[in-house]
Amino acid sequence: MTLKVRKAVFPAAGMGTRFLPATKVMPKEMLPVVDKPIIQYGVEEAISSGCDEIIIITGRGKVLIEDHFDISFELEQTLAQRNKHNLLQTAQKVARMAHILTARQKEPLGLGHAVLMAKRLVGNEPFGVILPDDLVDSPGNPCLHQLIRVFEEKKASVIATQVVEGKAISAYGVLDAKPVDGFNGRLYEISNMVEKPAFADAPSNLAIIGRYVLTPRIFEMIEALKPGAGGELQLTDALRNLLQYEKIYGYVIEGKRHDAGDKLGFLKATVEYALQRPDLGPEFKEYLLSLNVEKASHGPV
Repeated sequence: MTLKVRKAVFPAAGMGTRFLPATKVMPKEMLPVVDKPIIQYGVEEAISSGCDEIIIITGRGKVLIEDHFDISFELEQTLAQRNKHNLLQTAQKVARMAHILTARQKEPLGLGHAVLMAKRLVGNEPFGVILPDDLVDSPGNPCLHQLIRVFEEKKASVIATQVVEGKAISAYGVLDAKPVDGFNGRLYEISNMVEKPAFADAPSNLAIIGRYVLTPRIFEMIEALKPGAGGELQLTDALRNLLQYEKIYGYVIEGKRHDAGDKLGFLKATVEYALQRPDLGPEFKEYLLSLNVEKASHGPV
């Protein structure tokens, strides 16, 4: 097994029901945060982390994702003829940013099953997993790259985690883990994982978020799983089984995570990413400061 992480897997076959009716036809992963689809932020993160092969797990109705990362001859020709060179460069950059491969998840059988669909494309290599819904804003130090650095040192799977205080921890998978010396309190060796525990039963305040670097043995663990509720194969269950054979670490990431799979999280991400833009931020900030928020909250729904 090579120790270089070259491939990143993007499970993107979900139905996106929380964003209906917008996602009746449009894949949730293609909803724009400012002017880029959610999934493009993750792809750019993977590339900045050293990955040169992007594997997207799609499902029915997801062809727009494939088209987005493909060359659009008609669009590029039109932009060139109209001398819109900046827009042409933007369109070309998207299509040429990485080698994109796709695999199809024909049934929604859980995150573990979606990752398993990448087995043939990944082969016997370690690989990253990025859940497109989780946007992590960490300028200069991409989230996946943080995990890759730990993987290269520890030669073991690494899960991204963040500290979640109070009862909100019950909405996450939670780590049972002990700190590892020499990492400024950010690295933990995992002994167990609990999915959405009651607050009183949570083994820690370390919540699992949507970034992983995994060894290829995870595929064997997923294949050995018995389907759970709804016939689904859960990645957390496979990781728990992997602990019997290999160490797994949790790393408290540097950066701010936005849950763009949630409507409120999506809105917050849009506002914060827009404020960072030199071309939009100053004017947008003035607009936000001018709002009479209390009055606006009683407007039309």
